[in-house]
Amino acid sequence: MTQRAEGLSAYIAVTAAYWAFMLTDGALRMLVLLHFHGLGFSPVQLAYLFVLYEIAGVVTNLSAGWIAARFGLTSTLYAGLALQVAALFALAQLDPGWTVGVSVAFVMLVQGASGVAKDLAKMSSKSAVKLLAPAAGGGLFRWVALLTGSKNAVKGVGFLTGAVLLATIGFDGALLGMAGALALILLAVLACMPTGLPAGRKGAKFSELFSRSGNVNWLSAARVFLFGARDVWFVVGIPIYFYAVLSDGSDAGNRAAFFMIGTFMAVWIILYGAIQAAAPRILRADDRGEAGLIGAARHWALMLCGVPAVLAGLVAVHPEPAIWLTLALVVGLLVFGALFAVNSSLHSYLILAFTRAERVTMDVGFYYMANAAGRLIGTLLSGLTYQAGGLPLCLGTAALMVALSALAAGKLSPHSVETLRL
Repeated sequence: MTQRAEGLSAYIAVTAAYWAFMLTDGALRMLVLLHFHGLGFSPVQLAYLFVLYEIAGVVTNLSAGWIAARFGLTSTLYAGLALQVAALFALAQLDPGWTVGVSVAFVMLVQGASGVAKDLAKMSSKSAVKLLAPAAGGGLFRWVALLTGSKNAVKGVGFLTGAVLLATIGFDGALLGMAGALALILLAVLACMPTGLPAGRKGAKFSELFSRSGNVNWLSAARVFLFGARDVWFVVGIPIYFYAVLSDGSDAGNRAAFFMIGTFMAVWIILYGAIQAAAPRILRADDRGEAGLIGAARHWALMLCGVPAVLAGLVAVHPEPAIWLTLALVVGLLVFGALFAVNSSLHSYLILAFTRAERVTMDVGFYYMANAAGRLIGTLLSGLTYQAGGLPLCLGTAALMVALSALAAGKLSPHSVETLRL
């Protein structure tokens, strides 16, 4: 097998494993959110269920870059898949007779393990693209856009899958079924993974994690605020608002609301993934130099900022839930998703363009630590802002965070880019 074919086989195997993981990750988020909302958990309590998941992501990404550099990318990928299987099985052991406090603590711990699993798998997959992508013809941007976009489309299917499984076979059945399916996929990946990924180097030092590149640091700051701006309405605010509009309180009405909320979340993520995959064409990346693409990061963030600001004003003027307002929110949030996808894809490309091959797991780990920090901030603010000021405060906070992301992206400099492969 030629080196190019070997690299392509490794890329396909990594992508397939990442798809399987993200399907269960999306389904698990929807299962937890809707199941515990149905049990009467408040918006703040629902946000707490995801807090350790996001904290684990911050810690994992910071350390996973060193672990992968030390022990190899396949080791961290396998570990992520195995840990997700264990987390799904553990969550199925939740006892309905436990108190709310005990239930929240248990779910937080299991979600924390799932957060570790997700970021091990993500860091491994994204780092592999830098090492496997062809150097010529814009290969890096296309490959990372395809991986990221397809992953998010699969995660969107996971949101819908989680809602459907909850409405049909219930919470425990869904978790055990997903654990079994992912375990089989892990075994298949273990048996079929080709060569092509580095095995690690013993001399990797933990202190190397912290980047000295201004571009990496400013891009990481922009990522914090970008993903905080999404999750501040995505995690708790919009699902609970839509539930208030769509459910009539009956069992049948609740199931219908679960399905419709899951469908919206799935469509949003799938659209997000499709736009991410198309980002190189949307940005005309092949025709732009490094300065053009770096400048685009600030431009697209500023375009995104206006969407949540307009939606916040609309909901503030009409505070009572209504079907017409829900439809307006759906359209507006889909526009947000499309613009957000271009921003996210451009960031994912730039972090790989800014780093060197020998530092890729370190810089990617640091960058996705910032990504997880943004999700953590957004998750916390989602419950707090919804409880304090409803959906208008959620969306207004999102607009402010996007503005801060644009400010950080404006600090990126093309002069310090060592290699930008287009």
